[in-house]
Amino acid sequence: MRDEPSIAAAPSVTIPVADPDTASSDGAGASAEPPKNGSRAGRNLPAAIAVGAVLGFGVIAILVFVPYVWIGVVAVAMAVATHEVVRRLRAAGYAIPVVPLLVGGQAMVWLSWPFERVGLLAAFVVTILACLVWRFREGVDGYVRDMTASVFVASYVPLFASFAAMLVVPDDGAYRALCFLIGVVCSDTGGYAAGVLFGKHPMAPSISPKKSWEGFAGSMVTGAVGSALSVTLLLHGQWWQGVLLGAALVITSTVGDLVESLIKRDLGIKDMGNLLPGHGGLMDRMDSLLPSAVVAWLLLRMFVPA
Repeated sequence: MRDEPSIAAAPSVTIPVADPDTASSDGAGASAEPPKNGSRAGRNLPAAIAVGAVLGFGVIAILVFVPYVWIGVVAVAMAVATHEVVRRLRAAGYAIPVVPLLVGGQAMVWLSWPFERVGLLAAFVVTILACLVWRFREGVDGYVRDMTASVFVASYVPLFASFAAMLVVPDDGAYRALCFLIGVVCSDTGGYAAGVLFGKHPMAPSISPKKSWEGFAGSMVTGAVGSALSVTLLLHGQWWQGVLLGAALVITSTVGDLVESLIKRDLGIKDMGNLLPGHGGLMDRMDSLLPSAVVAWLLLRMFVPA
């Protein structure tokens, strides 16, 4: 989700680093200097829209014509996002085991395809064990801190991403993945638009100064409507199931965005990377998708059994 534009009544917040939310999800955060492109979003809006459209149409084409390629897309995206997070943590002084996280992350995604939860859990446990041993080479100092960060990365990126891969395993998996994406995109779009037009009351000024309650309300409306339509039309579920799914996706998308904002503020960085023009790194686009994938898999499995 993108941070919303300027909130009229937001209290001032003094932060000694460049605001990491300027190009993070759900809109732009407050920066020390006005954006050079003059966009109220604080980012290159045309570039962001173009990149988003290309990615969106590409994903839709894959899910419609070759749905199992989606698993490969998730695996590649997860590897790039993991590398971005690990690179930032290592630059901040954390001794994060890179190889076990990258290899273990691939194992989580690909084993979740034939074996679903059993394969995912087994790969996750082995990945953590490998990280514990790999870190021996760095010595005693900071071991607990580094392993805590490593477990967090393994959980937040590849473990969560594997639930997105598992969405396409059932016969109607392509539609399940589309319901997940439609809900998050509707939430993102509605939140940004409502924040632009009505945003006045900050939701979490110390974390993401330009995220407003009005934007959250916009996300809730569009997310619920989009999910209700997608669940009923694509999966032949009940409208109220779609509304509940949409509401849950809005909450998890917002939480995911705030979590990444906290991480970036803690590390004193603006973006996780610069791979996507107008968006930052790939992780800056996946922050709301990762926790939402878990909720989408759980609720769709409950509402519309495969």
